[in-house]
Amino acid sequence: MDSLMPLRTTATVAARPGFSFKLLANPRPKKSAFSLSVPTTIFTSYRARNLSQCSPVRAQEDGSAVVSESTIPEKDALKIKEWEVERFRDEIAASQGIKIRRRPTTGPPLHYVGPFEFRMQNEGNTPINILEEIVWHKDKEVAQMKEKKPLLLLKKLLSDVPPTRDFLGALKESFSRTGLPALIAEVKKASPSRGVLRENFNPVEIAKAYERGGAACLSVLTDQKYFQGSFENLEAIRNAGIECPLLCKEFVIEAWQIYYARVKGADAILLIAAVLPDLDIKYMVKICKLLGLTALVEVHDEMEMDRVLGIDGVELIGINNRDLGTFKVDISNTKKLLEGERGERIQEKGIIVVGESGLFTPADIGYVQEAGCKAVLVGESLVKQEDPTKGISELFGKDISC
Repeated sequence: MDSLMPLRTTATVAARPGFSFKLLANPRPKKSAFSLSVPTTIFTSYRARNLSQCSPVRAQEDGSAVVSESTIPEKDALKIKEWEVERFRDEIAASQGIKIRRRPTTGPPLHYVGPFEFRMQNEGNTPINILEEIVWHKDKEVAQMKEKKPLLLLKKLLSDVPPTRDFLGALKESFSRTGLPALIAEVKKASPSRGVLRENFNPVEIAKAYERGGAACLSVLTDQKYFQGSFENLEAIRNAGIECPLLCKEFVIEAWQIYYARVKGADAILLIAAVLPDLDIKYMVKICKLLGLTALVEVHDEMEMDRVLGIDGVELIGINNRDLGTFKVDISNTKKLLEGERGERIQEKGIIVVGESGLFTPADIGYVQEAGCKAVLVGESLVKQEDPTKGISELFGKDISC
């Protein structure tokens, strides 16, 4: 029989005509090792064949069914609390317009019974788009990495890493020197939408070519499964004597990843507003400042831009012209997000804006510069070039290395 999972509901819900569920106002059962009250607004899941084990549900003479408080084993109660916290987190994110869920929707332990309606348990267990798929995988990946290198160990390792380079300062200096948007050149082997971009991929040699071509900073993909990147690439580039500050291009979902990126040689790190609630961004920006890192906060639409502009401490905002749900690119997105009051607020706050995705020609660079960008992040159009150094000159229409 199919497994079922309920939706959030109120204390009394009609399951069918003449049949309802409601909470009893009866006293607690006799005290045992651990007990937990069933809240009035909850989620629950169960298999129909296990209903006989769910003692809190009892039929009444009037044809109704009631849900009473129940005694629950401590280990199940802890799982329930973890589940409730995750649901609460998802609700906060949804209230801020965030559609990406941290992990697949699942129900609580089977014996957690409360007022309910039914739906199929596998509903919501399929990612809505590639970004959500990446985040779900990253959640598992980070959990495994944390077991091998706990935060306490990373903090000890910080004493041995070299100082960070000034990422933001490098962008400002390049813009002042060239009069063109500062280039953050991306070291990227592949992407989910384009597949492998460069078969003959040597991250250190590509980074050196970018630096010779006048890149102010470098972005290094560290996601392995979807972009064929790695933290080893980041570390190798940092240890190769390259002077350009390095952005760790990662899908950050926990502060632990920021510490790990710092240990591996990052000078800046990406934070994606489509994934992170406001409180997480605020906290992570503070962690970045504590570690000497620059936070590049990426937005995709008006709601995300408004959210980020309301967060103190943000100094660098990236506007991604690629819809991370469909992967379609439209560079007019940059202009749309920088028009009117938003553009004025960005100028008042002294925030540097980075144009991202869909930039292939000098006309594209000119378009986002006119819209208000003082920096651009470019990967595909450069990494596919046989000579990335020459590719930079072609992208800007001139040599920007001098």
